[in-house]
Amino acid sequence: MSKLKVGIIFGGVFEEHPVSVKSAQEVAKNLDADRYEAYWIGITKSGDWRLCDGPEASWEDGAHRPVVLSPDRSVHGLLVLDEGSYETIRLDVVLPVLHGKLGEDGAIQGLFELSGIPYVGCDVQSSALCMDKSLAYTVVGEAGIPTPNFWILGPGDEIDPGVLPYPVFVKPARSGSSFGVSKVTSAEELAEAVTTARQYDEKVLVEEGVVAEEIGCAILGNGAELVTGEVDHVALSHGFFKIHQEDAPETGSENATFIVPADIPAEAQELVKAEAQRVYRALGCRGLARVDMFLKADGTVVLNEVNTLPGLTSYSRYPRMMAAAGISMTEFLDRAVSLALETAPMETGQR
Repeated sequence: MSKLKVGIIFGGVFEEHPVSVKSAQEVAKNLDADRYEAYWIGITKSGDWRLCDGPEASWEDGAHRPVVLSPDRSVHGLLVLDEGSYETIRLDVVLPVLHGKLGEDGAIQGLFELSGIPYVGCDVQSSALCMDKSLAYTVVGEAGIPTPNFWILGPGDEIDPGVLPYPVFVKPARSGSSFGVSKVTSAEELAEAVTTARQYDEKVLVEEGVVAEEIGCAILGNGAELVTGEVDHVALSHGFFKIHQEDAPETGSENATFIVPADIPAEAQELVKAEAQRVYRALGCRGLARVDMFLKADGTVVLNEVNTLPGLTSYSRYPRMMAAAGISMTEFLDRAVSLALETAPMETGQR
């Protein structure tokens, strides 16, 4: 049997570039070379696309050939540029190992749709919904799923600090890995927090703090057939979870301990899994996502956020939760690719 040709895209121009590269390095270690012929497409911090041997340390240097993913469905793959000419590489599937802006917000998913190539993960609509926390809250709230109380600040908008129930969290509405997030405990801290958030997004979310434990659920699947990893618990000593901004996350977090399976009663674990699946379906997710939630002392569950392309680094939560459920990184990658190929008839317009 011939190998599947998979294009693996990583890097990116925004703040989560280093996280993406680390995720790609874990994929490289665990992708089954007997099943897949991998084509590595690295996006540099300046936005150049390069065909690389892999996410090794030197991939961003100028020695690698420029490459683009063609939106022309007759190409169904890559155009590799070389001194005024080009060659084509037909792909069977694309695996985006991208996080944050232009990676999991529907932008690159739109390019995949144009190309007609099956791709791993959520489609354009669900990617955009989940990336914008205010939109995700609105949609799941309409579905009867609890969310924190929140306020939205558009460009130039202000909010009266006196109306807020402190503590609140001030966040870029469309960013990830806690970049630009501040915990605000008094009215005097609000303006600076909004300024910090606006460095990452002109749309800002002000969210009421929820007194609860931080719980996560890894989900894999399409439609009715969903698999969940073991629920995890992020136990914080102080502050809030922001491991991707720490200096040495591979050696452990400065303020967070990860407990997998979560140290909560079995009935609470089942509730978290059921509610996470409700969120996943309400937002139209497919392929994979990590649903982060709050578990309150009274046993109720509140949505925190949804990551449609969660980190796959050596210290990331999603692969840990899957591993605890008996699904290795290699098996996860196999399943994720298979799920992408399930959607191929719809994505390519073949019926």
